Amino acid sequence: MNIAVVGTGYVGLVTGACLAETGNNVICVDNNISKVKSLLDGQVPIYEPQLDLLVAKNTKAGRLHFTTDLATAVNSSTVVFLALPTPPGEDGSADLSYILGVAKQLGPLINEYKVVVNKSTVPVGTAELVRAEIQKNCGQSFDVVSNPEFLREGFAVEDFMKPERVVIGSSSDKASVIMKELYAPYVRQGNPIYLMDERSAELTKYAANAFLATKISFMNEVANLCERTGANVDAVRIGIGSDSRIGKRFLFAGIGYGGSCFPKDVQALAKTASDHDYNFRILDSVMEVNDHQKMIIVDKIKSHFKSLKGLKIAIWGLAFKPDTDDMREAPSLTIIKELLANGSSISAYDPQAMSKATLEFGDQVHMGDGPYDVLENADALIIATEWTEFRAPDFIRMTQLLKNKLIFDGRNLFENEHMNRIGYTYYSMGRPPVVNVNSPLDTIS
Repeated sequence: MNIAVVGTGYVGLVTGACLAETGNNVICVDNNISKVKSLLDGQVPIYEPQLDLLVAKNTKAGRLHFTTDLATAVNSSTVVFLALPTPPGEDGSADLSYILGVAKQLGPLINEYKVVVNKSTVPVGTAELVRAEIQKNCGQSFDVVSNPEFLREGFAVEDFMKPERVVIGSSSDKASVIMKELYAPYVRQGNPIYLMDERSAELTKYAANAFLATKISFMNEVANLCERTGANVDAVRIGIGSDSRIGKRFLFAGIGYGGSCFPKDVQALAKTASDHDYNFRILDSVMEVNDHQKMIIVDKIKSHFKSLKGLKIAIWGLAFKPDTDDMREAPSLTIIKELLANGSSISAYDPQAMSKATLEFGDQVHMGDGPYDVLENADALIIATEWTEFRAPDFIRMTQLLKNKLIFDGRNLFENEHMNRIGYTYYSMGRPPVVNVNSPLDTIS
């Protein structure tokens, strides 16, 4: 099938590369000339496992193309995906200007029947707005479909190639048949394709992300209660996660959610509810809890040291989650800003996100060459992202570098028993603190 993907951001590039992987001829379009040039030169602008290999393979095979020419892409394609940004406004509403701007351009370019697919996360009713915008300048038949993405950063290629489900919102039988044919290679193991109306498909994406964000915030509240009652959140998580009605996923306590989806989607769903005169009180609480949770680590440090002024703090992890370089709404941003505002100096390391952190903080934060480079003479270490390489560190080496054997772990990477045995003072999330004073080096193993 001939396909155009408008937008080469995270969703657009993954979508284009994965559609090309099953034999489709895909043209990815972007108005950013330098980005398109980089892609033509084989440079992938985002970090996502396997994506660079997929782009290189399908570009070489002649199935994946990049251009700034929207007309050429649309004229040669049957299906046109819109994978454009919908950033949140000050009131939490999704900004549809990019999508509606392209829809306006599509009208006069459609030369025969096309399926226009909203792949972006958009509010209820967007398909109708896109349809109306195209119709203003279009003399050909077309359909608009809502096909929300469910891609996890760090697992996006896997999620696209082997989706748990595919949601297609369409009131057109013709468009539905084309979309089912397009996705057939990805659901050969029997995973479902759900056909529904456009509005339900649009709301499904927001509802899914809002529910997952609610699970995270709920578990963080449980973790905070555990600390006050002497319970251990790990035990509680296992106890409730074994209930099939609840499930094991998204129950890990931490320092809040971030990224490109959960924050803006929860805000957008709350705004949609407000626009329809409904007070979605649970979502207000979810956002409030998440904002508070990002400050928990700083509060623990203040409680331990009494003052943050003059402290040197090492940070492991800057991205909002491992296996991505995405720092949008990352808890590390809140933590770093608060520490700097209170007079601390910071050295940080992240396997992928340091260049983006430098754009945010400039020379206010020292970026290390590796995880141990940032520890030298630091008063404490904060763990803000659960990268795999942080899970089994060399504690002897760490002890030789740190001023204090002190860790504030926002991701619960280590066990309390082990940290106590090796003589560290260790604050984690939802578990009793481990407090040790002047433990000898020979206890480290």
